[in-house]
Amino acid sequence: MKVLSFGSLNIDNVYKVKHFVQKGETLASSSLSINSGGKGLNQSIALAKAGLEVYHAGAIGQDGKFLLNILHSDEVNTDYVKCLDNVKTGHAIIQNDEAGDNCILLFKGANHCITRTQIDETLAHFSSGDALVLQNEINELEYLSQQAKAKGMIIALNPSPMDENLLSVIPYADYLLLNEIEAGQLLGEQSDDFEATARALLSRYPDANILMTLGSQGSIFVNKDNFIRQGIIPVKPVDTTAAGDTYTGYFLANVFEYKDFAKAMKLATIASSIAITRPGAAQSIPTKEEVLERA
Repeated sequence: MKVLSFGSLNIDNVYKVKHFVQKGETLASSSLSINSGGKGLNQSIALAKAGLEVYHAGAIGQDGKFLLNILHSDEVNTDYVKCLDNVKTGHAIIQNDEAGDNCILLFKGANHCITRTQIDETLAHFSSGDALVLQNEINELEYLSQQAKAKGMIIALNPSPMDENLLSVIPYADYLLLNEIEAGQLLGEQSDDFEATARALLSRYPDANILMTLGSQGSIFVNKDNFIRQGIIPVKPVDTTAAGDTYTGYFLANVFEYKDFAKAMKLATIASSIAITRPGAAQSIPTKEEVLERA
């Protein structure tokens, strides 16, 4: 199986702060680091570190060429990334507070310069049984999903950030991976009854395999044959920036390899617990060997 991660490539500007800046407040940061980022890039690296053959597709500006080197260093193929003139690479402004939590402001940039021609040219290299991993940080998702489904590809969607444009994309997803906030947004109401929320999502999308990550409450997987709950591994967080992307990548990689949802959840939980003890996004994602040592 080949995995195509068609998604965002960002430059992350990470500011270390005592607390998140408030309305009308001017706040000095204690440090600034510039890293690779984007949910697409992070998930590509997580998938590759978990042992899959991964191809990344997307777009960057001339200022983002260093992102290709980072992907190469983790053995992600970048043949299908377009480097564009006259547009900036997507970027993020990230505040990382003393508790290890973060808030993120995104600029779309080249991530929203995906064309149907690029999609057609890229999908020509993939076939039935290959997987397509998507997030909501690029444009043309509906067309991309339609064409991949027509080829018989397995589609995994992380609907983040959530917006109404995703309503036409979600029905194509074989795997729907989201957190409790995104689940509430999709259903139109927030609830602390996470099991009921998961079942409500399955009722709406009965053919999907649905994974909900719940922060300190662990995670839930549900499909028409299974309901599985996984707890967390308590650690002291340093930076949670790539926790969700790490979980997504490791969960999908292990589902594709083992077809064992409970095992995939356990390994993904271990991987994300390691990632949040390290600063940064992509560089915090552990290797498969590190994860298996703790399994």
